[in-house]
Amino acid sequence: MVHKDIASFLDDMKSWRQDIHAHPETAFEEFRTSDLVAEKLEAFGIEVHRGLAGTGVVGVLRGTGGDGGAIGLRADMDALDIEEQTNLDYRSQNAGKMHACGHDGHTTMLLGAARHLAGNRDFAGTVHFIFQPAEENEGGGQKMVEEGLFEQFPMDQVYGLHNWPGMPVGQMGVRAGPVMASTDTFEIIVTGKGAHAAMPHQGIDTIVAAAEIVGALQTIASRMFDPVDPVVVSVTQFHGGDTWNVIPEEVVLRGTVRAFKDAVQDRLEPAIKKIASGIAEAHGANALLRYERGYPPTVNSERETGIAANAAARLVGPDNVVDTANPSMGAEDFAFLLQEKPGAYAWIGAGEDHINLHNPAYDFNDDLLPLGATYWVNLVTETLGAEMSGND
Repeated sequence: MVHKDIASFLDDMKSWRQDIHAHPETAFEEFRTSDLVAEKLEAFGIEVHRGLAGTGVVGVLRGTGGDGGAIGLRADMDALDIEEQTNLDYRSQNAGKMHACGHDGHTTMLLGAARHLAGNRDFAGTVHFIFQPAEENEGGGQKMVEEGLFEQFPMDQVYGLHNWPGMPVGQMGVRAGPVMASTDTFEIIVTGKGAHAAMPHQGIDTIVAAAEIVGALQTIASRMFDPVDPVVVSVTQFHGGDTWNVIPEEVVLRGTVRAFKDAVQDRLEPAIKKIASGIAEAHGANALLRYERGYPPTVNSERETGIAANAAARLVGPDNVVDTANPSMGAEDFAFLLQEKPGAYAWIGAGEDHINLHNPAYDFNDDLLPLGATYWVNLVTETLGAEMSGND
């Protein structure tokens, strides 16, 4: 059930969320957003620290019940480079940028939990409210860790939460083990010999070689890995040629690779290189692979998954806590935090018919604000041993 206190300031949370939505900021440029977060935390009476990963904010709140350990609660703050296509009163005021993934809602839910906990400190230990920049593609979580997040703010466990369209409102999903995939990117530059399209025998056809590479890359998932180890290799760009009657000297392929295990991720780069080089050589061409390791898999620890499930069950009821048997091939840089500390990343249902994430017509479902804030508070009471008043 939602905390009565949190329900009482729902209108405030909606106002915060819609203000953040109207002023989206992308990776490492969340200056206004981090200012808003810091101002709210200070107003709640929470100790504020700034500067990790540039625009990161960490709020520290100590309970009155003694030293019972420390917990980290993380929300992402950044928006996406998307032109918003809604008619909302609070639509994006920043051209080409919008909150299309719900980070405005994530930030607000954690602020709501912070406000409640600041007024109800009868827990034993310390809560670290982690407001992270640059989750989308730029690895703000990794940067916070590298710059000393866990050294400056020692904690025993850390938790993350994401809204999830397609899951009914009133349901939450959490599972032990992999919940989100790793994400790597690749670029293959195929170089041959340009020629007149009417005289292909005088050249080395990069289009044909690159097309064969695209098809052969699909055998990585289907023939090189155990079928029970999910792998995705997707070519998303194919660039070559400038006119109708010239075979181009160069073709560029780009794409993404996903997996759930570090050992699988380690094998993907050499597999792509072998296929691309072999096919190119067979055509008399050359293939240069540029491969970039991105986010690792997001892997929940067993014990902390149980804690998260208990916190969710207190909110939505045990029957509405779903073991997400099918993890997502999407990626999350919360993975870097989970590489350092045990914890769990959960999904909160945004509605079965809610517009998908990263869509220009997306808007966060404000009905989730009190649910998410209560979930965060429940995690604190689960881990730091308090039974606070006003929980029903």
